[in-house]
Amino acid sequence: MSRPQRVIGILAALQTRQHTTADALAAEFGVSTRTILRDIRSLVQAEIPILTERGRYGGISLLPGDQVDLSKLTASEVDVFRAVGLDLGRARQLGAEAAARGALGKLATRRRTPRPRHEVMPLSLAEVVTVDNRRWFGAQETVDVAGVARDLRQTRRLRIHYRRSDAPQPQTLVVDPYGLLLRADRWYLIADVDAAPRMFALTRLERWAVLDEPRRLRAGATLEGVAQTLGKALEGRNEVTVTALLDADRVDLARRVLGGRLRSIDQTARSRRATITIGYDQIDGVRQLLQFADHIEVIAPTAARELMQRLAREIALAHTRPRRRERIAPIPSMRTRTSHENRIRTT
Repeated sequence: MSRPQRVIGILAALQTRQHTTADALAAEFGVSTRTILRDIRSLVQAEIPILTERGRYGGISLLPGDQVDLSKLTASEVDVFRAVGLDLGRARQLGAEAAARGALGKLATRRRTPRPRHEVMPLSLAEVVTVDNRRWFGAQETVDVAGVARDLRQTRRLRIHYRRSDAPQPQTLVVDPYGLLLRADRWYLIADVDAAPRMFALTRLERWAVLDEPRRLRAGATLEGVAQTLGKALEGRNEVTVTALLDADRVDLARRVLGGRLRSIDQTARSRRATITIGYDQIDGVRQLLQFADHIEVIAPTAARELMQRLAREIALAHTRPRRRERIAPIPSMRTRTSHENRIRTT
């Protein structure tokens, strides 16, 4: 079950019972208590009238009244709510912002929240928490997500022109699409190619066309299931373990850059360097570590260390080799331009 679907399920569960707990909801939906609390927080931020109270007799409940009624949502509002939940930005990318705002307007509280039994906080949670799911320094992507989603709903095969990250030119493929995956602020097309699952980044999808043939999906395969399988396969390709020494003040950066590839960190309190291990699907993956420059030293395996030595020599050679400079016409100074203009005026 995806998060948007789970959020709808939580709302439905709260409607049918007067009072429940995060632990009970976690057991019901098969997730952790922390995940349920995060979902509840997103509902509160969207001004859904949910009351949470701590303590032995605390729990989660909808405030009394008729503010929240899922039956009031139209088919399009339910559709976008199930797809992206409460995220208006994602709904906008899908061309469904109006439906998402309509759903939020019907679900949000319209009257003053009654005073809870415990002391009221001076500020609401929505006033002290803001969420921005965009990547740091991420370029603005001009991807027609709404157009792809619209064509996917026709349940037809697609002919796509897609460029792999390691290829200069695109290739043409006929795919059987399951749908779109949004992960870490990036959109992917999930589809089968010759009955084998593939994941295509929309940023490298140059164009596509809807064919007259119905899509041919594998029996029992679903969008969520195929996406999870592809994700696990990608993250699990750690056939090579690289060991390196990293300056202690770069460990936090390594956590952000390397993510799940960072397997372990061995660091003592006063040590200037930490021993880290990184998993790659091939030796060539150590190229990623070049961005740490002189703050890192690869010590094992030997093949990885030798590759780093070769790459370092090639980089050093490229930066020491004399480079032919292109002749650039000098920009005239203000004094030169002024005297030239004066000569024109006097002639």
